[in-house]
Amino acid sequence: MSESTGLRARKKERTRDAIGDAAVALFLERGFDRVSVNDVAAAAEVSKPTLFRYFPTKEDLVLYRFADHQGEAACVVRDRESGIKPVTALHRHFRAGLDRHDPVTGLSDHPEVVAFHRLVFTTPSLAGRLTRYRLEDEEALADALGEGIQARLLAAQVLAVQRVLARTNWQKVADGRTAHDVHPEAVADADRAFNQLP
Repeated sequence: MSESTGLRARKKERTRDAIGDAAVALFLERGFDRVSVNDVAAAAEVSKPTLFRYFPTKEDLVLYRFADHQGEAACVVRDRESGIKPVTALHRHFRAGLDRHDPVTGLSDHPEVVAFHRLVFTTPSLAGRLTRYRLEDEEALADALGEGIQARLLAAQVLAVQRVLARTNWQKVADGRTAHDVHPEAVADADRAFNQLP
């Protein structure tokens, strides 16, 4: 990669982050449905066509933050050590996320993270778009697990477990408890749930 190509890629990434950050700040302040794409473009100081080059839909302005975790479960399965069962690797990965208070596990009490999750979970169009992301993750995980219905069923079960655990953790934190306080329950719930998987 040439230096100019690297510079161009970094500039595009900064522009994307600036647009996304401006959008999330506006959505958290006013609510998703009360902010237009024009409002976001103005706040990010870009044109509407530029905004759509980075984010094809208004929902993507919020959900791009999940992109870092897109395909993560499949990677965990593919990159696991020899002799480790896929479910064991996924369980360990989720537990490590709980220990780090990773927002994807729902166990983060940072006010912006709690508000962000509330925005996603209570806005129907965002929840619907998030389902599409999850279906893509399910397909990737099924491919990593193998072929046939068994792989597809296990992928669906694992991602359902992760979703329910994360939503349960978030709700406890959103109700006013600290992540530190919820952590032991979150670990016990994760252990129980993953141990029920085949």
